Amino acid sequence: MNKLALLLAGIALAAGTWYLMQPKSDQTSISAEPPLATGAMVAVSLPAKFTEQEQIGNRAYDAVCAACHGANAQGQEGVAPPLVHRIYEPNHHGDMAFVLAAQNGVQAHHWKFGNMPPVEGVTKADVLNIVAYVRALQRENGIN
Repeated sequence: MNKLALLLAGIALAAGTWYLMQPKSDQTSISAEPPLATGAMVAVSLPAKFTEQEQIGNRAYDAVCAACHGANAQGQEGVAPPLVHRIYEPNHHGDMAFVLAAQNGVQAHHWKFGNMPPVEGVTKADVLNIVAYVRALQRENGIN
């Protein structure tokens, strides 16, 4: 084989390798999990439909909880834990645990985020609507 043919074969091999190593932007991801929002701790799939109470709870959650616990209860690295997590399943943290947490605050015990202060200005009814929303998210993500 002459030097020119060998050089061309080497260039073709290098070009082919480079091409195969490039990310394919036109391929659709087949991952079953939704992408994480920036800083989110878990991926959360949303139900196709929320009840009226869950919609009210969603609005209340966005107003008073999302700043710490993140959009759709995904948690925020270094800020607050995800509520869509098996730790908060109903048989471990019942609905009243959320009410008491909002009213009284919580001493850190499952996560290393520090203590949660009481949430000012929310009523028991507000928190129960928020819990309905969080429970809908949990069910959609296999936490029953």
